[in-house]
Amino acid sequence: MPEPLRATTPKLTYRQVVLMPHVAPLLGAALCSRLAEQMFTLVLVLHVLDVFKSPTLAGVVVFAAVAPGLIVSPVAGALLDRIGAVRSIVADLVASAVLVGALAFVSGGIVPVVVLAVLYSLTSPLNIAGVRVLLPRLVPGPAIERANALDTGLFNLVEVLGPVLAGALFALAGGQATMVVVAVLYALACAFTLVLPAGRPEHAEHRPLLRSTVEGVRYVLTHPVLRALVVSYGLYQVVWGVLVVAVPTVAGSARAGLLWAVAGVAGIVGALIVGHVLREGRERAAMVVGTAITAVAAVVAIGGIVGLTIGLVAVGLVSGLVNVGLLTLRQRRTDPDKLGRVLAVSISLNTLGMPIGSAVGGFVIERSSALAFVVAGVAAALGAVAVWVMVPKEPSKQREEAGT
Repeated sequence: MPEPLRATTPKLTYRQVVLMPHVAPLLGAALCSRLAEQMFTLVLVLHVLDVFKSPTLAGVVVFAAVAPGLIVSPVAGALLDRIGAVRSIVADLVASAVLVGALAFVSGGIVPVVVLAVLYSLTSPLNIAGVRVLLPRLVPGPAIERANALDTGLFNLVEVLGPVLAGALFALAGGQATMVVVAVLYALACAFTLVLPAGRPEHAEHRPLLRSTVEGVRYVLTHPVLRALVVSYGLYQVVWGVLVVAVPTVAGSARAGLLWAVAGVAGIVGALIVGHVLREGRERAAMVVGTAITAVAAVVAIGGIVGLTIGLVAVGLVSGLVNVGLLTLRQRRTDPDKLGRVLAVSISLNTLGMPIGSAVGGFVIERSSALAFVVAGVAAALGAVAVWVMVPKEPSKQREEAGT
């Protein structure tokens, strides 16, 4: 779009974006499936602890429900570009509903539980990446920041609601009934998705699946923007990994839940504000500012419960700058025909920062809780530097600064 026309294009409101064809059903499907996923992780831990009385087995089962999906995500991305996002999302939601329902009634030891958890994990990248493939295709360019803000806000919302609903349902009705509720949520998400047009991509892949998979990984690792985002956002995720361990350790289990709920609400507010003010070409700057403030906020969190509260609220508020900036920048700088492969690969690579941060945070916090927050701050600062140094500016912006 020419610069003068882009500057005069009116920004759409959130209501206008939601009322666009197929956007509301997609957001409804995303809300139900993400709430189910958020609840499932906690319920799985509580269920294994209740049945097998072993924290070690609970850790093994959660690993089985996450790690295989990360490993096969490049293949899932190639499938997205081959058969289409809607069909891919439906396949994952049907599989998830069936497998979670089976987990509710499985018996015979830990092995069937682990097997079902692995199968659940294998299709999960189809839904995670599929929603973010569809969203930019359903809204025009001037509305993409608002759409991504709604997407980010949904994540923050389920981070607040998921643990509360899972814990309350488990306490009131037990693990089996809660698993059934999770399966129903997946089925409801599937019903929303079936409303969406399920046509194949215009330029669907016809090459061998393995070749498409390898090409997707190579594209991400050789693309200057995508490679930079893997590094910078991976460092940002290290911060969240450290906080997952550090917050309950410092605040205690009772206060930790409340603090994370407050941070989640702040995240929703921050995402909606960012979606309102962010403009094309400013995504890189938004990510730099957001990660830099996160670095300061992590250090502020050292100051007792008050400092921790202020720090988490600040981290939540500016998370919209980072997440909306990331989503928009990645969508705008990626070949649309490769978007499925790119999102599946890059989301998985970015996710690796979280468990790395948790592992580092758990090791450091045994020696010093203050040091754990400093480590989180350093990771965020390095993430800000990585965005500034590694993410190239848009060509138009570079020409403006050069006076051409």
